[in-house]
Amino acid sequence: MENVKSTRMQGIVSLYNLQTPFFVFVTENISREDTQKRLDTKANHIGWLAGALVEQRFDLARHLGYDGHQQADELFKEFKGIQDGVEYPSIASYQDDWNKITPILKELLSNVSEEELERRIDMGPEFSLSLYELITFSIYREANIIGQIALWRRLLGYPGMRYM
Repeated sequence: MENVKSTRMQGIVSLYNLQTPFFVFVTENISREDTQKRLDTKANHIGWLAGALVEQRFDLARHLGYDGHQQADELFKEFKGIQDGVEYPSIASYQDDWNKITPILKELLSNVSEEELERRIDMGPEFSLSLYELITFSIYREANIIGQIALWRRLLGYPGMRYM
């Protein structure tokens, strides 16, 4: 078992480690052109989904004291939704940021204390979450976004996501 300060974070860090390579696996070999396709729907395309996933790791790290941003921060800051007519960055750009933030966030997650997990975070008018609730939601959302990108792979004619 990894060295994790809070027992509540052991499972979270295990999921984090499991999901980390999935970003590479789910986005591999997808053409830049295909990352921008919405197939005549209003669904979020791979270019936005991948950037939102990277942004989520940076955002969570900022809640834990880190002061960094992804290269495409302007497209995703303040939880911006997908924007029509915008060319989203390449998967390679997102991968660079993923590789940058992943070890930083893992260290922060591993060292968060039981007391800090109870800290309240204001999320809007009359709505707040504990840090632990935010972290667990973020880990859930990572899996959800990876699943959405995996579905897009199949819809665009790519082989299914590999797991190793």
